[in-house]
Amino acid sequence: MTEKIKLREKIAYGFGDAASSMCWKIFGMYALFFYTDVFGITAKAAALMFLIARLWDSFFDVIVGVLADRTRSRFGKYRPYLLWFAVPFAAMGAITFFTPDFADSGKLVYAYVTYSLMMLVYSAINVPYASLLGAISSDPAERNSLSSFRMSFAFIGSFVTFMLLQPLIDFFAGTFDPAGFAAKAENSVSTVPAAWAMGVGVIGIICIVLFLLCFAGTKERVQQIEKEENVSLKTDLKNLFRNTTWWILVGTGLAALFFNALRDSVAIYYFRDYVSASYKMTGTGWDMTTIYFLVGQAANLLGVMAAPVLSARFGKKRTYMIAMLTAGVLSVLFYFVPKEIACILGMQFLISVFAGYILPLLWSMFADIVDDQELKTGRRTSGLIFSSSSMSQKLGWALGASLGGWILAGFGYNEEAVKQGLEVAQSVITGERLMLTVFPAICCALAFIGMMFYPLSDKKVKENTVELERRRKQS
Repeated sequence: MTEKIKLREKIAYGFGDAASSMCWKIFGMYALFFYTDVFGITAKAAALMFLIARLWDSFFDVIVGVLADRTRSRFGKYRPYLLWFAVPFAAMGAITFFTPDFADSGKLVYAYVTYSLMMLVYSAINVPYASLLGAISSDPAERNSLSSFRMSFAFIGSFVTFMLLQPLIDFFAGTFDPAGFAAKAENSVSTVPAAWAMGVGVIGIICIVLFLLCFAGTKERVQQIEKEENVSLKTDLKNLFRNTTWWILVGTGLAALFFNALRDSVAIYYFRDYVSASYKMTGTGWDMTTIYFLVGQAANLLGVMAAPVLSARFGKKRTYMIAMLTAGVLSVLFYFVPKEIACILGMQFLISVFAGYILPLLWSMFADIVDDQELKTGRRTSGLIFSSSSMSQKLGWALGASLGGWILAGFGYNEEAVKQGLEVAQSVITGERLMLTVFPAICCALAFIGMMFYPLSDKKVKENTVELERRRKQS
């Protein structure tokens, strides 16, 4: 009989992804804009950096997962990483968004080093955190609930970031460079460099508190059935790479995250260049891009909350496929929506609700693969398998953000012309619209097709759970 997980522990577990998401959303939605319009490198250079840094870092996730699986401490295997890396995580965020007074070549080197280190620290804390899901409970229903709490708090964290980041940047911009702030205040988020480092630094302090609350409020319960001595890394990797189910889920997860990354990275440009809405909400300082992000996060949260109910009725696989198909169709329709704020925000809400179903299902399905792998091999390699999810996440964001930069450059985006206040070419605006609508829809189609081949039905997952519980009682 599995232990019932109390509400306070589910909330504590959710705090961890609230912290991760607060940082990750900054990198996913603001990084390209920061590097081109604040830091001062080209879209092509930023795109290449995103690709190189995240590609090699995604494979570092697997190393972290292996280390976590073999960690022994009085706090468990995975929880200690929340304690060890909370402060480095926040510090690297602020350092990454600092703009040094270097020449162009020096800036590029600084960007590569700091961005790469940030991704490494993110892996060091996020991979063990993700793996913790499989160690808290062995009950599929409890895992669904934990995964839903995790993603709910992730979107709450993102929501908090969108509420705070732009006002924080504007506040610090007004302090450091009142003239520069006044010039940009009605157009979009301020581009005063020091303000970005300070704003991200404040978000980082909140992340430290949330990670420590997650560490203090969770417990590792699920143990390996077999003894783990003398099991080589080569054997674990061999078992993983032979797991067809794992490959399918990594592929579909990659497509789903690519969908989000492409849409998110271009939103600031879309509103500034295509919508051209010069508006800030009274009392908050939110511009239309921030409001668009907030609407999306609120809708994502509704989708996350509905995911356990829908997956319990229709099954995880079917729910995933329906959500991806609907989000893809709506994304294509988005291209033809009139340039009216109400219509744009309405489509953002609908698409984001369906997109919100996806992530909690993905994390829960990776936990199911951990069980299936243990039954087949006798090895419970939660860290290794969950690190593959983090790997697909980073690959998705890397390719999405990089493609975003290359598409902008390919359609003729000129950073210097924008800084000089020149009009953006119509070809660039067309590219921005496609990046927000049609191109993400292609990713939805790929995710839908991939999930058709996913073999773990809800019935099979329940059978695996029963068999593992029987073996644990006998061991």
